[in-house]
Amino acid sequence: METDVLIAGGGPVGLYLAAALLQEGVSVKVLEQRQSRNRHTRAIGIHPPALKALAGVKVAADMVQEGVHIRAGMAVSGGKTVGTMAFDDVSTEFPFVLALPQFRTEELLENRVRALDPGAVVRGAQVTGVTDDGGRVTVAFDSGSGAGRCSGSAGAALLAVADGARSGLRDALGIPASGRTYPDHYLMGDFDECTHYGEKAVLFLEPEGIVESFPLPGGVRRWVVRLDRPAPPGAVADDLADLVRGRTGFLPNAATNTMLSGFSVRSALAGRTVAGRAVLLGDAAHEISPIGGQGMNLGWLDAAEVVPVICAALAGQPVGRQLREFEKRRRQAAVMARRQAEVNMMLGRPLPAPLLSVRTAAIGAAAAVPAVNRWVARRFTMH
Repeated sequence: METDVLIAGGGPVGLYLAAALLQEGVSVKVLEQRQSRNRHTRAIGIHPPALKALAGVKVAADMVQEGVHIRAGMAVSGGKTVGTMAFDDVSTEFPFVLALPQFRTEELLENRVRALDPGAVVRGAQVTGVTDDGGRVTVAFDSGSGAGRCSGSAGAALLAVADGARSGLRDALGIPASGRTYPDHYLMGDFDECTHYGEKAVLFLEPEGIVESFPLPGGVRRWVVRLDRPAPPGAVADDLADLVRGRTGFLPNAATNTMLSGFSVRSALAGRTVAGRAVLLGDAAHEISPIGGQGMNLGWLDAAEVVPVICAALAGQPVGRQLREFEKRRRQAAVMARRQAEVNMMLGRPLPAPLLSVRTAAIGAAAAVPAVNRWVARRFTMH
């Protein structure tokens, strides 16, 4: 298997990169170990800068048509509205945060890739090693299952590593990653709508910790509850529904639950994102807390910025300076996103009632200042 660019990982970032390169006439192969797509909603928030990049590969229009346009968010405490934040001024083309389940985002991206090259995505290919001889990179992989499992290899001029936060290829390339863990744990799930908030995102700032709530297509709402300790392995929809009711007064119908997941928060930054003829993108380069929905969007922006560098390299142009600048800018973007996620988590931690009142009042006062409101909205939407 020979191609211009090998892409390890067929998630949102790898598929976007494949579409962008195919549009430039670059041949690609996407090696994805999953035989089928995870149907859980997982990442749902798509910010305006990412939508602009997705428009470039001709998938944004379908996403915008199917997704929920979150044009405003609000903070609530003790049943009272503390402040609101509108996204009208963050973008002229996309003045909203788009909520769309990740599996549908991936479907639309893969459809676009297959329209450009039906054979570009290779599923069931688990990468087992990589060799970079300075002039070409070769990836070894296993494919198939059971008695039909076999080994193969693929060669390319360049390798894009988008195989996620637990990247095996990052380790194979000898790239270290420094991580942080946080005292924040969450239980989240999707249920039929049970509030009057419509297409608004809501943050419930309560003494026991934050509850986040986001609308999804089809009359569904996601609930995310902060916990002091990891969610128990046996947690069920009723457990989350009871937590939501206890803190917000709303009771999701457990019978309508379609996704339930507990997670603890960590972040990690790769020591470098360019190694020989390989470049790391998305979670392989920088794992960012899912609070604020920045990880997937950050990966798309990584890929959008590296496409012209890849095209120049394939054309035989010197790209050393461009790669150094790319690496510096994307690391700065990742550090900023991590800080934003840390602020988001800090604002959602439990506080005694007196301190909570002070924090809530400060949030309300800031939200009431138009200039501050606009600045926060731009930061939240990754501008």
